[in-house]
Amino acid sequence: MMLEKLVDNFGWEALGRAIPIRCFNLDPSIKSSLTFLRKTPWARAKVEALYLDCLDEFDAIENEESPE
Repeated sequence: MMLEKLVDNFGWEALGRAIPIRCFNLDPSIKSSLTFLRKTPWARAKVEALYLDCLDEFDAIENEESPE
């Protein structure tokens, strides 16, 4: 979910610029990225940090999209 949300909001290209790891830049997919992130603590920490930095932005986007 975390990775999917980042990809939905930034796209693979921007995500690969923000966190320059091969699974984001060369034939990216959710499956290959999750496999890599499960095995690579330093990369997982970077993705988690980016997600936490963007939480307010995600909340703002969701609030705009949900009709009340």
